[in-house]
Amino acid sequence: MTALVSSAPSSPTAVALAPVLIVGGSGVVGAQGARALRRLHPQLKLAVAGRDLARAEAVAASLGDAEAVVVDLRRADLGLPADARFSAVVVFLKDERLNTLKYALRHRLPYISTSSGSFEIAPEVSFHLRHPGRSPMLLASHWLAGAATLPALHFAGALRRVDRIGIFALLDEEDMGGPAAAADYERLTTAAAAQILEDGQWRWVRGEDAASVGESVDGVRIAASAYSPMDVVSLAAATDAHSIRLDLALGESASRRRGEAFSTEIALELEGEDRQGRYVRQRHDLVHPQGQAPLTALGIALGVERLLGLDGAAAPAPGLYTPDLLIDPAYFLRRMQEFGTRVNSRAAQDARAA
Repeated sequence: MTALVSSAPSSPTAVALAPVLIVGGSGVVGAQGARALRRLHPQLKLAVAGRDLARAEAVAASLGDAEAVVVDLRRADLGLPADARFSAVVVFLKDERLNTLKYALRHRLPYISTSSGSFEIAPEVSFHLRHPGRSPMLLASHWLAGAATLPALHFAGALRRVDRIGIFALLDEEDMGGPAAAADYERLTTAAAAQILEDGQWRWVRGEDAASVGESVDGVRIAASAYSPMDVVSLAAATDAHSIRLDLALGESASRRRGEAFSTEIALELEGEDRQGRYVRQRHDLVHPQGQAPLTALGIALGVERLLGLDGAAAPAPGLYTPDLLIDPAYFLRRMQEFGTRVNSRAAQDARAA
């Protein structure tokens, strides 16, 4: 990967590009996504799209070199002028009609979706299969847009063999975000069972089978439940792990228990064989003191950066991608730390044979 963009001039490519259309850009997380893109690439033009023009204008004004537009998700043309030009389409909400995707395919634009569970991606995949050569499509509906999967793959890369990956995500009750994020949470936790990989077998679990207990970074144990954004399927495809599960808890973060502001916590547990042939168990705690929105924003911003080739490498060809297929895990983790994530790792060796 190239040097950190924030410490160097933005790529000249960004100056010539049409604006990136950020649908939902006036929302809580979408606005932070726009700000993350602005921080990474100060010269990149942005179009903040929402239903409320005044809110979109306020976000655009705070960014500089950005425009505000109104979109109508009920219309195939999104209600945009016929001569509108964009370089990519980023969607920070659940587009039930997929008109944003159809718009991107029609105009051959890179596309990023962020709000689908693993059980919901069939319509997006079907549209790509019907038009495989038109656009690069990034399915980034992972926990916080890759903030668990990419670091997990980074740490897994140091092991000779990975047997189990467990992700415990703690979302503070005061950190739900805006209405779109709340709607995603409600839909993804009630509409279907959760998908896990257990002893090499794919299972859909609910109720008691889905229930678990996670450990916060301060040792407090919290009730959790299996959850299935795209992380489990991405990690299964990328590793030889036979058991992979993501558990989500909605509760009080360790920072708030200390009387501070809420934070967001991600605990990554890996079991497997290290390079010396020893069986090891690892835990890596990732904490962002400002909650989930900055990490989601960063993950999407890095996806835009890669799709447009703003990191110095060639932009990807049309195809269907997940973040781990496009972004180097070490680079992603480094960016997370640069944007305020704290990482604490600990490991224990097991005397049993690997």
